[in-house]
Amino acid sequence: MSKIKEKFAELERKNQKALISYIMAGFPNEKATILTVRGLVKGGVDIIELGFPFSDPLADGPVIQNASTVSLDKGTKINKFFSLVKKIRKETDTPLVLMTYTNILYHKGYSKFIKDAKRAGIDGFILPDMSVEESKEYIDAAKNNADTIFLISPNTSKRRIEKISKVSTGFLYLVAVFGTTGVKTGIKNYTLKAIKDVKKHTKGKIPIGVGFGVSTPDDVKKYINAGADAVIVGSAYLKLIEKTSQNKLESKIASFTKNLKKNTILKK
Repeated sequence: MSKIKEKFAELERKNQKALISYIMAGFPNEKATILTVRGLVKGGVDIIELGFPFSDPLADGPVIQNASTVSLDKGTKINKFFSLVKKIRKETDTPLVLMTYTNILYHKGYSKFIKDAKRAGIDGFILPDMSVEESKEYIDAAKNNADTIFLISPNTSKRRIEKISKVSTGFLYLVAVFGTTGVKTGIKNYTLKAIKDVKKHTKGKIPIGVGFGVSTPDDVKKYINAGADAVIVGSAYLKLIEKTSQNKLESKIASFTKNLKKNTILKK
């Protein structure tokens, strides 16, 4: 069983859902990333998504695009990223998911990249631009190494949900809003309906995580109440990192995370 699947099984025993926190590796620098991870762990995060910067992040809104640009400008490369992951792995067993774009893996070769990432401590991958039709080589390379987490949206057809859920492992990522990350337009009824519909189609075979535009404890609570197995928070963390001095970063992240996490604990 993968580390991510183990985490969901552990949470089910505890009557909890998952809080997944996204941060950009190397934003605004490596030290800040380490401090942020420490804060996330102290705050009770269940899974950490580490973004690797890409020059053309199509799925990302302005907050993550800016973080990506800053990280690239600071010299974040693959080897530096893997070195950072190894440092993180020495401090925590929390499952780590790498979110980046297909070209990064394709350029190095899927098999080599995934093996190197797994060796560093990565447990799964999210590639927003990876289509299920072109994923065979990627899935074959990841098999028995790491989870492949695919994205669906509220208007994805039943047939396509079934197709994507068959190749997605770890969890299935439901994009909460139409558009890019970080766009806060309020919780939509179509998203709440989509959670119920997707769960009906997948029949409990894979956890459903909801992300994009999630930024407050109340958002987390509403999505969990609607049936989500996990809630993903990203841009809100990057905004907090940007406005917080490093000497207060760990404690601020821990406090913010605790407030989010408590809304994933189900009432008995």
